[in-house]
Amino acid sequence: MDLLDFTDCNLYFEDPLPAAAEALLEEAAAAYGEPTAEAALRRAYAIAPRNLTVLVGLYRFYFYQHRMDAALDVAEQAMAVSGATLGLPGHWKHLTAECVAHAAADGRFALLRFYLLALKAAAIVLLRQRRIAEARERLECIAALDSKDHLDSAKLLALIREFHDLPDSETALAA
Repeated sequence: MDLLDFTDCNLYFEDPLPAAAEALLEEAAAAYGEPTAEAALRRAYAIAPRNLTVLVGLYRFYFYQHRMDAALDVAEQAMAVSGATLGLPGHWKHLTAECVAHAAADGRFALLRFYLLALKAAAIVLLRQRRIAEARERLECIAALDSKDHLDSAKLLALIREFHDLPDSETALAA
């Protein structure tokens, strides 16, 4: 399975978005850094809570505002939405090569890649929170499913291993 194959598939941002939610996303982008940006994003979420474009907007906002708990929550919501559409198990720990291959058999490579990137985004947030073991678990899951390392999880795992033996590895990795 080639996770970089985008032929004949829709990308998450091509999914229909209610006009009101789209306008709110544009308002949030224009107001980035202002208190009104989050309010616009939250209103867009209220209109379209299962739309991946809205969830990506919220994730990015929280991540770049260093609100890691909220970013992690949104990454997990994005996984739940995309995973349900793909027919994946309810929890990433139950992912197997067989269930991923079944999801890919429907030609939904882009959505499957989105799911795995949301899992990677959660791992990155966990690294920022110094929750190294939890991040490693997620990255190892991705690496097991992405044999060609198209999603670069192996590189992050190598960094974790490199810093693992240092006396203050938890702090060094999170920096």
